[in-house]
Formats: sequence, C-alpha cells, structure tokens
Amino acid sequence: MAIIVDLDLQLAKRNLSVGEFADAVGITPANIAVLKNGRAKAVRFTTLDAICRTLGCQPGDVLRWVPDDSAEQAR
Repeated sequence: MAIIVDLDLQLAKRNLSVGEFADAVGITPANIAVLKNGRAKAVRFTTLDAICRTLGCQPGDVLRWVPDDSAEQAR
C-alpha cells in the first residue's frame, strides 16, 4: 500500500511556491518537502484542513492511494 502526495501538481496548478504555500498553511517549508517527497508518516487533520483551505481543494486532490505494485511507477 502506498499513499501518494500530489502537492507538486496542486502547487503548479496555482502557481504557488513552496515558501508561499508553507506560509499560508502555517508549517515550515521543510515539512512541506517531507510531505511532497512522500517521507511523512502521518498528517494531522488540522494540517490537512489548512492545506485544503489554502488550495481550495478536497483531501483526495492532495492524497491518493495506489496498490503496492504500482507505487514505484507513480513516483
């Protein structure tokens, strides 16, 4: 099982830099990088709420699940 974080896609659609996004969400750019690179072990609902509020999107626009055999291909 793999959860893929599509923040890069969402930021590109909105022409937002990581720094601007981090400021708007209220977390550090380093933590945004951890999320973007798939190294996060968990995401607080308050953080997910701030991400969705900032991007004007649904959680499914940022997070998606892919089966194990497809996980490497999706990255």
